[in-house]
Amino acid sequence: MSSMHRRNEEESFMRTEEEREQARLLGRQINHEARSNPNSPYAGKVVGILRGQVVVVADTLDEVAEQLERLEPDPERRFFLDASADYDVTHPIWVSGSCRE
Repeated sequence: MSSMHRRNEEESFMRTEEEREQARLLGRQINHEARSNPNSPYAGKVVGILRGQVVVVADTLDEVAEQLERLEPDPERRFFLDASADYDVTHPIWVSGSCRE
């Protein structure tokens, strides 16, 4: 592998990591707003984020996913969230057959 190709891969990875962190921070802000203000434009919506910016707000994940796929071919760079979800709550997961009598 050439050093030029390796450098491009490293730059792409760093850019993706930076975008992931931007999406995480923006997602937290949107989630806080949607959960604390029922009149927020994000309340009850699914939000799509690319390059640290909201690019789509819709009623369903399918609508958001479709738009994100059109705008960004790389799935590693597409982000979405259910703006009104409580991401702090813990849900137990039951696995069939994991409990013994």
